[in-house]
Amino acid sequence: MSATLPADADDFGSASRQKRSSPMSNPPSRRGPSPWADTVFALLARSAAILTLSLLAGIIISLIVGAWPAIEKYGLGFLTSTEWDPVQESYGGLVMIYGTLMTSFIALLIAVPVSFGIAMFLTELSPAWLKRPLGIAVELLAAVPSIVYGMWGLLVFGPILATYVQQPLQNLTVGVPLLEAFFSGPPVGIGILSAGIILAIMIIPFIASVMRDVFEVTPPLLKESAYGLGSTTWEVVSKVVLPYTKTGVVGGIMLGLGRALGETMAVTFVIGNMNQLNSLSVFEAANSITSALANEFAEAGEGLHQASLIYLGLVLFFITFVVLAFSKVLLARLKKSEGARS
Repeated sequence: MSATLPADADDFGSASRQKRSSPMSNPPSRRGPSPWADTVFALLARSAAILTLSLLAGIIISLIVGAWPAIEKYGLGFLTSTEWDPVQESYGGLVMIYGTLMTSFIALLIAVPVSFGIAMFLTELSPAWLKRPLGIAVELLAAVPSIVYGMWGLLVFGPILATYVQQPLQNLTVGVPLLEAFFSGPPVGIGILSAGIILAIMIIPFIASVMRDVFEVTPPLLKESAYGLGSTTWEVVSKVVLPYTKTGVVGGIMLGLGRALGETMAVTFVIGNMNQLNSLSVFEAANSITSALANEFAEAGEGLHQASLIYLGLVLFFITFVVLAFSKVLLARLKKSEGARS
């Protein structure tokens, strides 16, 4: 006994077969990744890394070659000698090294707390209508040329520092053994402290911008949970935001320190450019590595004078390398202590 299907069933079957056989119903075939594209990309990335390392090695080698006459004559004694006399062909870099380190230290001492306060205010305390204008104003400080900072420091800030800070401090510390020497010097507003303050104003935009950006990366859920448990704003920042963003914070501080170490024109205007270390006063005129290079390199003749200046550049390169290595060690210690607590 044979069963017959209705005509519409045959039509439905033929239509479904046509639908399955339609090329539009089949998913498009995906092409596999081209082997040559991956090879070219890997080659370009490797070449970029090798080029960077090659440039770094080339800079180091060129500095060593240029400074070799001074290295051969003075050795490491160059780092501890305070004498800088181009007439007598006698050179030592301690005055410049001390000026560079001291001005950068003063700049960080001022800039880090101020930048932290700016970043915390912009991310946690500022009203919504003020965040954007204030953030733009802080970032615009980074666009001011360094020579403008130098001229402002020499013509405006220097006299104010001498009249309202240096002279009162010298009058208050007369007869005090250590403080009197620490604040001694001619009251002209030119010296290490003035250069350090100018550097602090210059690096605040960099540190504050980085801190603000990394503070905003903190997940809002973590901060809201802390606030829900009754934490204050300072507790949220110190116990939630800072542990979460410590890598970015240290990176921002190192960025500012690198800017301070390498600044030239602003420091040249306000540090005094004196190659003598008469005392450890913060108001004493001094010199820095970058300032010495800017003032003397164009007029230095070939020979020991030029080699000594290049030696100073090599020392500055080494200082920067030590600072970066210290930051890496600090971050590694922070991660290790965090793992121990957990």
